[in-house]
Amino acid sequence: MTLLGLGGFPQSHELSLGMLGMHGTAYANYAVTESDLIIAVGSRFDDRVTGRLDAFAPDAKVIHIDIDPASVSKNVEVDIPIVGDAKNILSELNKIVKTPNTEAWLKQVHEWKRTHPLRYSHEGLKIKPQYVVEEIHHVTKGEAIICTEVGQNQMWSAQYYKFNEPRTFVTSGGLGTMGYGFPAAIGAKLGCPERTVFDIAGDGSIQMNIQELATAVTEKVPVKIAILNNGYLGMVRQWQQLFYKKRYSSTRLSSVPDFVKLAEAYGAVGMRITKKEEVRPAIEKAIKTDNVVVMDFVVEEEENVFPMVPAGEAINKMIVLDSLLA
Repeated sequence: MTLLGLGGFPQSHELSLGMLGMHGTAYANYAVTESDLIIAVGSRFDDRVTGRLDAFAPDAKVIHIDIDPASVSKNVEVDIPIVGDAKNILSELNKIVKTPNTEAWLKQVHEWKRTHPLRYSHEGLKIKPQYVVEEIHHVTKGEAIICTEVGQNQMWSAQYYKFNEPRTFVTSGGLGTMGYGFPAAIGAKLGCPERTVFDIAGDGSIQMNIQELATAVTEKVPVKIAILNNGYLGMVRQWQQLFYKKRYSSTRLSSVPDFVKLAEAYGAVGMRITKKEEVRPAIEKAIKTDNVVVMDFVVEEEENVFPMVPAGEAINKMIVLDSLLA
């Protein structure tokens, strides 16, 4: 699935490969690269998905289904373009295709999943941001609506929260912008008041629209904000670390506010979490609280999002945690 397609197919299903692309799973990227047929439904084939275009699925025939003819063959030249409503087209396609023998292919896919799982280091005393997302998933049983800002928080949410239903992951895509997640969470909670709604944010991005705490508190919209507070504009810092020899420029947030006091100043509930054993109880308490809750998770400062496809590389040429630890 693409970033905005998460939830379109249940991620708990054994055939789910999660997200592909720049920060997609290694097994999704290997599978797409080695495939002989891609049926793309509504994908734009943007650069975050394809990586280096001439190396993207080099042996695959491409069937592209999209309601917008301008999106077809815009980036990836397709073999069979089909313009129209995806629901109608897929219904008709089901009448035509026959089930192929995929035993050998699925064996290979499962091997990629076994040997290249999503993983992160559990070493150190500080909370890992991936762990926070995993615990939000466990506590909510995957049934929450998750909104995000833009950056590392967005990618960790896409990787470690397993979406099983459409429209449960609300995030900005090609025109991505910091500050999106909190207002989106307010809207999602108003639209689905029976659902638990989280905004998973960074300490930089939450400040872009943090004044909307006034809106959420005044209108009694009890969204839950999980700030992955690493003291940096994390995604830019990650690029500076990996590609510019840690020449950090304008990424250190040296004057981050006290989010607990700020939440309380607006009439919301503020919580600061600094230890791993505090993570799950804090999430459970937040969900039970009938008010806006701001959870300030103080996480590892220089944690990175892996896998990562460097700019201009093929999607099967990923930087992974194992290669950096070797």
